[in-house]
Amino acid sequence: MELPIENKEIVFLLADDHSIVRQGMALTINEIVPNAKIYQTSSLQQIVEEVQVKGIEIAIIDAHFPGGNSLHILPQIKSVNPDIKILIFSGLEEDLYALKYINAGANGYLSKLSEEEEVKWAIRSIIHKGKYVSAVVQNLLVQFANDPNAINPLSHLTKRELQIAEMYAEGYGNLEIANHLDIKQNTVSTIKKNIFDKLKIENLVELIDLIKTHHKI
Repeated sequence: MELPIENKEIVFLLADDHSIVRQGMALTINEIVPNAKIYQTSSLQQIVEEVQVKGIEIAIIDAHFPGGNSLHILPQIKSVNPDIKILIFSGLEEDLYALKYINAGANGYLSKLSEEEEVKWAIRSIIHKGKYVSAVVQNLLVQFANDPNAINPLSHLTKRELQIAEMYAEGYGNLEIANHLDIKQNTVSTIKKNIFDKLKIENLVELIDLIKTHHKI
């Protein structure tokens, strides 16, 4: 008779640059899968190598590392191991980022703001069904089916706002943008405020991240 899935030795990889997040997730996995084999890494660069060498079956990966987004390595992970199941566990806003990661190959997106029960549900769901669909993601999928543009927050910007947002992302300052576009510096400041308001962000770091995620793929 076959063992229930939780009694098997499932090989996990926890990839997050915060040790406390990995330790908490490891404890939760051990509660659900007592025989789990758990590897850990804090490095974005090591993830693909770990998957290749360690026979990882389920990878729980942060969306953002000091070295950049994990978005771009998801297709690599899948090409190294097409059967791997990937759960993104992230502090980035689910409604802005989840579908990007799922489209890139993730099997689920779990917010770090989730309650413990939701985290356990997500792990069980990835183990049993090979995917985890939160209520937020379900809602996004319905929105996306009705209006593919609704998912990309940059689609709310005007052409000029997007042009200026890109220039900020490339490292230009207000004065350089004003000179380049032949407009007043306070006009640039006003447009910058509009961009931040529309995207619900507070600083340039967040803007650069959004541009990288939604515009440069």
